[in-house]
Amino acid sequence: MILKAPFFSARYVFLPAALLALSGFSLAQDACPNRGQLDTAYCDANNDLVADLPANKSRHRDPSTLVWAYTPVEDPAVYANIFKPFTDHLEKCVGKKTVYYPVQSNAAEIEAMRSGRLHFAGFSTGPTGFAVNMAGAVPFAAKGVGTEVRGYNLLAIVKSGSAFQKLSDLKGKKSCSYLTVIKLRQFGTTGAVS
Repeated sequence: MILKAPFFSARYVFLPAALLALSGFSLAQDACPNRGQLDTAYCDANNDLVADLPANKSRHRDPSTLVWAYTPVEDPAVYANIFKPFTDHLEKCVGKKTVYYPVQSNAAEIEAMRSGRLHFAGFSTGPTGFAVNMAGAVPFAAKGVGTEVRGYNLLAIVKSGSAFQKLSDLKGKKSCSYLTVIKLRQFGTTGAVS
């Protein structure tokens, strides 16, 4: 049996469009009541599964130049030209110099964000959980056109005799990823990041 659920994000989901991680998140927060699976540099006191801003506003950063990236692709230089209109538009909107940073790998993109060299980025679906947990990224948008979000369908394939025949059958069960937890919550089902 195949269970289908619409799922926002394809291999090239443009989450900034996509994920925002202010480099100010990277400052350690020792008195953190909840971290979940976040790195020790981050805190999730409000239990929303993403890093909170540092409570001390003096630790927030306001860079004069914003640096952003898109998920690694075969020829990053081509994307620099494709994204130039977006980069120029964003620069006008925020009133700051904005630079596209071509990354060579998901690990390099996450490390650049974690170190504060990258301010926001588009991540593909695979490294999204790592970006959230290791770099303090906060999802804020998805790629789309007009009012439609581009994405794909997530398929859950189970044996015909399985106890799981619909998504609601997963209620109260542990799920396998951060993105699964988000999708299950949209269906009113809970899950635990494992």
